[in-house]
Amino acid sequence: MAARYAGSLLGVGWALVAPLAILAIYAVVYLYIFAVRPTQMSPLEYVLYMFAGLVPFLMSGEALNGGVSSVVANRSVLNNTVFPIDLAPVKPVLMSQAVSIVGFATIVLLSAATGRVTWAILAWPLLWGLQVLFLVGLNWILSLIHVVFRDLQYAMGIVLMIMLIASPIAYTPDMVPLTLKPLILLNPFAYFVIAYQKVLVLGQLPHWWEWAALVILSCGIFVSGGWIFAKGKRVLIDYA
Repeated sequence: MAARYAGSLLGVGWALVAPLAILAIYAVVYLYIFAVRPTQMSPLEYVLYMFAGLVPFLMSGEALNGGVSSVVANRSVLNNTVFPIDLAPVKPVLMSQAVSIVGFATIVLLSAATGRVTWAILAWPLLWGLQVLFLVGLNWILSLIHVVFRDLQYAMGIVLMIMLIASPIAYTPDMVPLTLKPLILLNPFAYFVIAYQKVLVLGQLPHWWEWAALVILSCGIFVSGGWIFAKGKRVLIDYA
């Protein structure tokens, strides 16, 4: 983490400043301009609720933005047996943990200071691990596709923006009209956002079907991504 921010004035502090800046924008827009705060939440709880959804999404965005082009960017090591190309898409996921570590630590400390931490927080490491598996598997798939379709790198920004809007970060799932519910159900990031908000802020455990969806989604993407990458990397040299 220190090497990543080496040479900057704030250093590792950027891992906290960046998400806090985005949180501040969200707080001003949704808390004061749109005034959409759920009635059952205090202003502080609502801010923590948004932060608990923003941190995992920012981690996902950073990991995927770096992972899509990771194979093409490291094509010089395709024949390197010391550094397997399989690890190239994994590196951005590991690098994105700088944001998540600082962000999650801040949420836990603030939740503890306000007496909102419950035994449900013990499920947090499991959620974190499932998300890492999901991102690694997705990076394996996307980085392989990007070798052939280079436009994918530029489309990722648009896709992530749509996913951000379709994720219940600043609003609860109950606030979504019935006709728009499928947008959340079809958004894989929404399941992580909702689960983190429940565990870290609301003091609740996700429902069994939410756990089932997260486990199937994460493990399924990880296993299938690894299999696809193992099969597809045989032809990488011809395209990368």
